[in-house]
Amino acid sequence: MLSAAVVCFPPAGAGAGFFHSWLGQREGLTVLPVELPGREKRYSEPECTELGALMDTILPELRSATAAFDEVAVFGHSFGGLLAYEATRVLAAERDGLTLVVSGATWPGAQRRGRITGLGDEEFIAGVQSIAGYHHPALDEPELRDLVLPPLRTDVAMHEGYVYRAHEPLDVPVLAVRGDADDLVSAADLAEWQRVTSGPLTVAELTGAHMYLVEEWPALLDLIAGRLSTARASS
Repeated sequence: MLSAAVVCFPPAGAGAGFFHSWLGQREGLTVLPVELPGREKRYSEPECTELGALMDTILPELRSATAAFDEVAVFGHSFGGLLAYEATRVLAAERDGLTLVVSGATWPGAQRRGRITGLGDEEFIAGVQSIAGYHHPALDEPELRDLVLPPLRTDVAMHEGYVYRAHEPLDVPVLAVRGDADDLVSAADLAEWQRVTSGPLTVAELTGAHMYLVEEWPALLDLIAGRLSTARASS
């Protein structure tokens, strides 16, 4: 029997704990949240502030974690979608059976709206809410804010500093998902992900706004599991 896993990159400022509720919820699908340096279990490690360095750090671990699986979905939401793309771009040159799954994310070459890196705390937090459509409750608590803001600033700076360089298109299927009430990432934005692959693009919508997956993660897992089942059946 073929085995399947989904590697999960969190949105900006979050860590592997974002996916805790996903663990063990789909028979035949192993959820592998990515542990990022400088947060949660890896809090004692220095954060990576440059995307290339981050990939150099985590890719050996991803290779090891996914080696035993026949089919692997590499998933990321919002900023995590960019990380998922970059990870897939490297892994696709080394193995078969990959699917890129991006959620609430524009394609890597899209022009970004505004810039909030370097703003003071209050303006930065307001800026995050305007570009993410979500306000984390911890940002309202002074003690928790001091824990949440540094990784959030790091990820936003990496995202805003990212420079897309055209590469040979991936030869992997892409599943692009958004909330049907997302006013930050449109259905047309999702269609642009066809630019990164010569494989098939599937576009899907679930109920909710930009952070729809906070509530709709079971439906999202169903979509991912179904996509991997289709890939296994055709292989």
